[in-house]
Amino acid sequence: MTTTALSLPALSSSCSPPLLPPPLSFFPIPSASSSSSSSSSSSSVRVPWTRPLLPLVRGPPVTSPVVCRMAEYKFPDPIPEFAVSEIEKFEEHMFKKLTKRDTLFGDSIPQVVGICTQILNTFLHTEYQGPGTLLVDPFIDMADTIREQGLPGAPQAARIAVKWAQKHVDKDWKEWTGFDL
Repeated sequence: MTTTALSLPALSSSCSPPLLPPPLSFFPIPSASSSSSSSSSSSSVRVPWTRPLLPLVRGPPVTSPVVCRMAEYKFPDPIPEFAVSEIEKFEEHMFKKLTKRDTLFGDSIPQVVGICTQILNTFLHTEYQGPGTLLVDPFIDMADTIREQGLPGAPQAARIAVKWAQKHVDKDWKEWTGFDL
């Protein structure tokens, strides 16, 4: 069998070799003499020509590396008036939810609500800077502080607090500022 290998034009050094298909020399290409002599010669084996699996497309040469710069976004400072407004809503919600579970919290509901409110208040006044900046740390601190003071229901109170914050804080910030990120 006679095969003819096609050669590709020389690639510039700026092309990326992994993006190129395998060389055509790997694919058997029947020559004109082998196709005409295949019927007369019993010792030759006819191998059909197959197309390369990858397209033979060569992109423009890369002259310099592409540099992408990440856009910088500066979050706004915390808004004390917003924090006060949110804390009032949060405290009301916590009293309502914990009173439904008075068998778990007993007489310690005001203390548990006070701890949760104080920690969230500190966070909203110092660290919360809008949607995307609500952290889990204050809620972990709530559970730890309630547990350290020997009060019941630390994980339950923290869970109620985090569920409320996830549902309301970012949404209320957008309404307060009139700014949708």
